[in-house]
Amino acid sequence: MKGIFPIEKLQRIETPFYYYNAELLRQTLRTINDEAQKHEGFCVHYAVKANANPQVLRIIRAAGLGADCVSGGEVEAAIRAGFPCSKIVYAGVGKSDWEINLGLDNDIFCFNVESIPELQVINELARQKGKVARVAFRLNPNVGAHTHANITTGLAENKFGIPMNDMLKVIEEASHMENIKVVGLHFHIGSQILDMGDFQALCNRVNELQTVLENHRIQVEHINVGGGLGIDYQHPNRVPLPDFKAYFDTYAKKLKLRPGQTLHFELGRAVVGQCGSLITRTLYIKEGTTKKFCIVDAGFTDLIRPALYQAYHKIENLSSDEPKEPYDVVGPICESTDVFAKQTDLNKAHRGDLLAIRSAGAYGEIMASQYNCRKLPMGYMSDEI
Repeated sequence: MKGIFPIEKLQRIETPFYYYNAELLRQTLRTINDEAQKHEGFCVHYAVKANANPQVLRIIRAAGLGADCVSGGEVEAAIRAGFPCSKIVYAGVGKSDWEINLGLDNDIFCFNVESIPELQVINELARQKGKVARVAFRLNPNVGAHTHANITTGLAENKFGIPMNDMLKVIEEASHMENIKVVGLHFHIGSQILDMGDFQALCNRVNELQTVLENHRIQVEHINVGGGLGIDYQHPNRVPLPDFKAYFDTYAKKLKLRPGQTLHFELGRAVVGQCGSLITRTLYIKEGTTKKFCIVDAGFTDLIRPALYQAYHKIENLSSDEPKEPYDVVGPICESTDVFAKQTDLNKAHRGDLLAIRSAGAYGEIMASQYNCRKLPMGYMSDEI
C-alpha cells in the first residue's frame, strides 16, 4: 500500500535506511496493553534484541512496557530510553562480570539464570556489593516450536536454559546462597511462532513443573514464558497486527497460575516487526540469461534475514505503477547470498526507483553490519521526517 509511505520525503533521504511507521507502532502497543490488561497479573516486557533504535525504544517505554535484555549493552540502552530498572529483566547464556555488575548496580527486576556456574558467579558478585540478586531460572522445557530451526530455543539440544531434570537441584543450591533470591521460572521456546498449539504445549509443561515444585513445598512469585509470537510476512498491509487476543487468551486459559503469581511476557518481533521497512534505491536493471535482476543499494549488511534464515520479506516498488514483472532483487555485497528475493513480482523497475522491503522492523537495523566497509543504515520515524 504505497499510500502509507510519504514518497516525496523518502526520496530526499540517503538510501538505504529504515523507515518506522510510528502510528502503527503505537497502535500495536495499544492493542498489546488492551489485551494483556484483560487478564490479572499479566506483565509485558519488550525484547530489546528485536530493535534497539532509540526512538523506537522511547515509544515502547512510553506505552508502559518493561524491557527484556540479553546483553549489558541492551541494559544500558533500556536505561537510556527511560525504562524503569524495576521493569528490566536480563537473560543470556553468557553474561560477563561487568554485565552482571551493571544489573546489580541498577537493581534490575531480575536475572534470568541459565546455569549453575552462572548462579554461583552472580551470588559472589552480589556478595561483594552487599546486595541480594533476584533471579529466575530459565528452564529448557524440551518443547519444539513450528518455526525455523535456527530460531527454536526450547529443545534439549539447544544451548539455552537449565534441563528440567536439574530444576530441583538448582533451586536447592540457590537456597543456600545468602546473596540470591529466587523469584521465578523463565521459559522461551522460539521465535516467529504462529501456531497457538506451541504455546499450549508450553503451558502444559509449566503446569507439570509447578505441580512438581508444590510437591516439594516450593512456590515462586513469577512465571516468565518469554515471547515468540510471529507476524504475517506475506501480508503486511492486510494483517499489520499479530493476533494478540489469541496469544494472551491461550495463556489465560491453559496456564494454571497460582494465587498471587504474575505472568511475564517478552514480546519482540510482534511489537516492532510490521512497523519497519527497509527503503532502498534501484541502482541497475540487469538482463541475465534467463532472468532479470533488480540491483539495489541495500545489501545483507542492512537486512541479513533472507541470507541467514532464507526469510521472506514482501517487496514493493514505491515509484512505479507499471505492470508487474518478475525480478531477482539483489544487493551490492560481494557474496552470492546477497539476495532479498528471487523471481518476485514488482511493478516495472527503473534506475532510481525506491523499493520498500516490508516487515523489517525486527532483526533488521539491529543486526546490520559494516561488512565490505559499508555504512550502517540510519533509522527514521514517520512522525519526525
